[in-house]
Amino acid sequence: MNLSTVNWKALQNGSDIRGVALPGIPNEAVNLTPAVVTQLGKAFTLWLSQRVEKSPENLIITLGRDSRLSGETLTQAAIAGMTALGAKVITVGLASTPAMFMTTVNPVTQADGAIMLTASHLPFNRNGMKFFTAQGGLDKADISAILDFAAQDNFPQAETAGMVENLDFMGHYAAGLVEFVRKSVNHPEHYDQPLQGLKIVVDAGNGAGGFYVDRVLQPLGADTTGSQFLEPDGNFPNHIPNPENEAAMAAICGAVIANNADLGIIFDTDVDRGAAVDDQGQALNRNRLIALLATVILREYPGSTIVTDSITSTGLTTFIEQTLGGKHHRFKRGYKNVINEALRLNQMGQDCHLAIETSGHGAIKENYFLDDGAYLVTKLLVELARLKQTGQSLTDLIADLPEPQESQEFRLTIHTPDFKTYGQRVITDLESFSQTQLDWQIAPNNYEGIRVNCTAEAEQGWFLLRLSLHDPVIPLNIESDIAGGVTIIAQRLQRFLQDFSELDLSSFDLL
Repeated sequence: MNLSTVNWKALQNGSDIRGVALPGIPNEAVNLTPAVVTQLGKAFTLWLSQRVEKSPENLIITLGRDSRLSGETLTQAAIAGMTALGAKVITVGLASTPAMFMTTVNPVTQADGAIMLTASHLPFNRNGMKFFTAQGGLDKADISAILDFAAQDNFPQAETAGMVENLDFMGHYAAGLVEFVRKSVNHPEHYDQPLQGLKIVVDAGNGAGGFYVDRVLQPLGADTTGSQFLEPDGNFPNHIPNPENEAAMAAICGAVIANNADLGIIFDTDVDRGAAVDDQGQALNRNRLIALLATVILREYPGSTIVTDSITSTGLTTFIEQTLGGKHHRFKRGYKNVINEALRLNQMGQDCHLAIETSGHGAIKENYFLDDGAYLVTKLLVELARLKQTGQSLTDLIADLPEPQESQEFRLTIHTPDFKTYGQRVITDLESFSQTQLDWQIAPNNYEGIRVNCTAEAEQGWFLLRLSLHDPVIPLNIESDIAGGVTIIAQRLQRFLQDFSELDLSSFDLL
């Protein structure tokens, strides 16, 4: 392959690298080839060498992958690139993304940097690379710098190739979660197995999360009968491994009911996201998951700020601030945006211990502000074990959470090449229009798009119109506390938006 013809910038996906690794889907040409990944392995090694001020020969880099079909081939390709510069590579094999970060802070590995081969919940033909140092995941500017090194193709060659070592790091990572539960629950009768008497089912979606059953739950004494799709399979034959996917959530909800379980757990492919299901088969995701974790965090750290993305509900704000006594800081979409905002607030002196998106990406200060689905779920396990001793359930913790009667998202496609400029004009014009509406009030302290509170008797809700982070789409989120409210708000917006000829309003046809 001629690397000089590669469009390196096209591989950047915010703070990750993603591309098409396998043929099989029409009009999706393969651009993440083994040769490209070898070059990226070299580029990360050079970038890391400069970042930590070590020669490439003195670097230790860990490498893991999820269950994707291209994972093993690209693992070998990445190893070839890193060892060509003399770096020592520790291969972890099947792993979770959060565990790969932990290799940079765990004394067992003492890695200078880490790479995870994953494309999260994307289709079977995709793959990608996430990078870590002990300071956390890399940012957009870091990815751009790595891609620049790849494009320049000017690497020092080591006299001797770097060593390769294999390590079952997932065993160390899982053992840490087990010990965390034991210490946190401190059960008076069965310390080592505080989950005795609890039935917990897991849906790993054929991703990398199957380890949670035999390496975390079973050592803690849980009955995991009924757990499903634990086998790694990059074809993802059962459902998309994504806690935001309706079929995926229906699968785990059904498993809870069928097995009369106390809790259901579902992970995405690389386990940086998770969600739960209560004993009645009701999903504990999005606002409900945030409310649960906020309850735990604000008991441990009273008055803390909870940072969320922009589409969380008004009722969640009421719950966090009025019921729990915390502060709700609603910020932009994008898990890195949310985490970085939490870091910024702490640097400014504002105590913040939880940063979480409605997608299930959540990070806690005590865990390096790492978006770790397994850690978040483990926090809930601790609560479940404690509550069992008093005859309570997890949902008792959020009994006072005000939930909207209706909630819907509309995705409006922009049909013009300069979609960001066009989309911003739509938002600006809507802001001007909203200011003329007596029963619409623009929400203060909004960091993304325009958020409006709708106080008309037939609406009683809010909407948020914002630009997608990467796509030519304007997502519109609407919630209402009364039946039919979403439709009325949407129709009112549709009448305003119909003058924008480059905006596809067909999603309103579902009303």
